[in-house]
Amino acid sequence: MNVSVTDAAPKPAETLSCYIQRVRNSLSLTQLELSTKAGIHVQTIRKIEAGGTSRLNQKAKSGLAAALGIPQEYLDAVVKKVSLEAITSLKFCPKCWTPGTTLDPMWTSLRSKYCFACGTQLRDRCLSCHEPIVSLKFKFCPHCGKSYKQTE
Repeated sequence: MNVSVTDAAPKPAETLSCYIQRVRNSLSLTQLELSTKAGIHVQTIRKIEAGGTSRLNQKAKSGLAAALGIPQEYLDAVVKKVSLEAITSLKFCPKCWTPGTTLDPMWTSLRSKYCFACGTQLRDRCLSCHEPIVSLKFKFCPHCGKSYKQTE
């Protein structure tokens, strides 16, 4: 079962424990299944969901984002207790990014404008229709059908 990115968006004032639990339940995952998919210990999931932690290290954040099928920015927004608009948008290098993989954390930094590996300007909108990119789970724009990946 898949949860859409818009359904998985954090709600205002939602705590990290409530958010993780809500998205995990919408995917019908147990804590053990989530920990396995995320590559983190089940005790970490239990601690998060019990409200015992309000921060995530990079390994936990990237693992949870991949396992839950959500952008890391959603987790950043919940942890920092800010709106999604205050968190950097999805940005990627159209040359280096491999469709279907998670983003390099350096691309999603608020200050990043260019790829650190090749120097290409990072993209946060479809090159064809200019709609904002809300998920990189797929390699084509849902609005116009064009590929996000830049080809030479």
